[in-house]
Amino acid sequence: MVSIDPLAPTSPSASLLSPHLDDLGVRQGPAGGTLRVWSAHAEAIELVLFDRDDIDWIVATASLVPEGGGVWAVTTPLLHPGARYALRVDGPSGPGSVFNSATLLTDPYARGVVGSGLEDWRCVVIDGGFDWGGVPKPGVPLDRTVIYEGHVKGLTKRHPGIPAALHGTYAGLAHPAMIEHLLSLGVTSVELLPIHAFAPEPRLLQHGLSNYWGYNTVNFFSPHAAYATLEAQRQGPEAVLREVKGMVRLLHEAGIEVLLDVVYNHTAEEGIGGPRSSLRGIDNRSYYRQQDDGTYIDVTGCGNSVNTATDAAARLVLDSLRYWAREVQIDGFRFDLAVTLGRDAGHAFTPDHPLLQAIVDDPALADVKKIVEPWDVGMGGWQTGNFAPGWHEWNDRYRDRVRNFWLSDIDYARRASTSPVGIGGFATRLAGSSNTFSEERGPLASVNFVTAHDGFTLRDLVSYDVKHNLGNGEQNRDGADTNRSFNHGAEGRTDDQGILATRRRAMRNLLGTLLLSAGIPMLTAGDEFGRTQRGNNNAYCHDSPLTWLSWEHAPWQQDLLAHVQALTRLRRENPALRPIRFARLGERIPSASVMQWYDENGQTMSPDRWTDPGHRTLQYVAASTPENEPFNRVLLVIHGVERPTTVTLPELEEADRFVSLWSSADENPSAHEGVFAPGDDLDVPPTSMRLFRVE
Repeated sequence: MVSIDPLAPTSPSASLLSPHLDDLGVRQGPAGGTLRVWSAHAEAIELVLFDRDDIDWIVATASLVPEGGGVWAVTTPLLHPGARYALRVDGPSGPGSVFNSATLLTDPYARGVVGSGLEDWRCVVIDGGFDWGGVPKPGVPLDRTVIYEGHVKGLTKRHPGIPAALHGTYAGLAHPAMIEHLLSLGVTSVELLPIHAFAPEPRLLQHGLSNYWGYNTVNFFSPHAAYATLEAQRQGPEAVLREVKGMVRLLHEAGIEVLLDVVYNHTAEEGIGGPRSSLRGIDNRSYYRQQDDGTYIDVTGCGNSVNTATDAAARLVLDSLRYWAREVQIDGFRFDLAVTLGRDAGHAFTPDHPLLQAIVDDPALADVKKIVEPWDVGMGGWQTGNFAPGWHEWNDRYRDRVRNFWLSDIDYARRASTSPVGIGGFATRLAGSSNTFSEERGPLASVNFVTAHDGFTLRDLVSYDVKHNLGNGEQNRDGADTNRSFNHGAEGRTDDQGILATRRRAMRNLLGTLLLSAGIPMLTAGDEFGRTQRGNNNAYCHDSPLTWLSWEHAPWQQDLLAHVQALTRLRRENPALRPIRFARLGERIPSASVMQWYDENGQTMSPDRWTDPGHRTLQYVAASTPENEPFNRVLLVIHGVERPTTVTLPELEEADRFVSLWSSADENPSAHEGVFAPGDDLDVPPTSMRLFRVE
């Protein structure tokens, strides 16, 4: 049986916005710094101050006094900018309580931390001043958003155009050479893997590995110092924060948004017996989900789950978001394992959870993009399509269907002479996943992706049938077993030119589908030039050339990059490809795209053709409904069979010609805009796509 501690709030509501939870952490005032800490069960809290240069040398202590509502406070001139401090918290013993008055703990609201390892951390008081120079947030409209998911270090560690001192740093990401690549690629928003301060897991250290991805947060307000330049690291957390803000400002000047992957669902304290560095020592019973006997309810697979059914824990998340959005000018957030954040006091997910609603309603967060990973590993943890309006979701159903169509279905057809399913499910994903997202939320609720940091790269997806994760030290047990990948006839490296050509075309089909689909596309860094991780689909523990982007590219990689550049440009130029709303039969819906579907003969698709696995050729016409842009209409021809065919272009009302814009059959995108007439026969190569503008 599971019960909730009677001393902790049992059902967060508007109470998570209660004024008594305002101004936690350190705030400066006339009498010095005031530190406020929340703990519902503490019996004593002590502030411990350290020497600036020797963080093991205690120079002063002071007791916090209770203010009511679980808040403790102290004011002292010793809490000035640059001061190093920690907490000691004492409390009762019993199930779920792990207080230890000798343990040094970090303030959950600390703006800076120093230290290393698992528990040896100190907080730093931050001034935070920065001149933004009047540079505004880019405010990229959702329908024009193209997300580029990458890793701060991995993006620039090997970039030859960036000075060595800036390799793998915040400053390196904002270097003109990197900005030039992002702008030429046509992406609008860089989504960074976690940059909150994090620590490696003990198990990884034992194997000589590291937590490269950063999903092991130590503090929700402090940037990860190791991504700063060595000079900023030497100067300390204030300089590290300035470098982060400088990165954001320079990217904003270039019109590029900065989105952060944030990990609020669990912390680096792991399970009971793991490190006790912050929340566990301050009030374990309130901050982490657990049963009556203190056993953790782990719905994240990471040892603990932050209990957002407690007002103070939910408010901690909300205040962290406000800080990054306002003080660091971040443009959006991708919430890791977001279902955990929406679990109530009974640990069940509810889309109207007060924290989720507060994030959507908060004026300070009104201008930020809110993207969720709509699952966790607990009961009822898969919630794709079930978040409320205001949220955008990683669409795993899109990922799986697109991979199936271009990869595993083709593999099946080679062995069975026919594909397992028809083209209907693929078409639904292409058109915005209306079977997953409500009419109210529309196609932009879907963040479409084919690959992400977690899983095969694009090149590995077309080169490996199975994962190759032995280097992770878990006997190849980790990482997903079902990848919907296809090696096209050889596992991994091959010199077979036919296989290599087929793989390249498969990559172009996957990228073409991603960037021509309704919804918000997310491109994984390195996929634009076919990066490989040699078949490792869970490279979270490799901080090495395996995961860093290589900027030395063969001619075929340069061709692939040219295709991505062409596709992002075509998406930008053709509003029919990026509808804001779903169309409704017989009605004029502004900024929707009216869609028509034809078979290879130019005839309207019949019901049986949608599901017939023998029919995998489709002509898709999308016509915009102008609201802010001129009228636009496109035709996309999709052929999902490994043999050529001939299609008859459809006869469309008020259509005189089809102007060829792009073909996945071309090794290099052609600049020639061929013109065809309605009713013309078009030769279509095996497994390929072709885009036309309808005039």
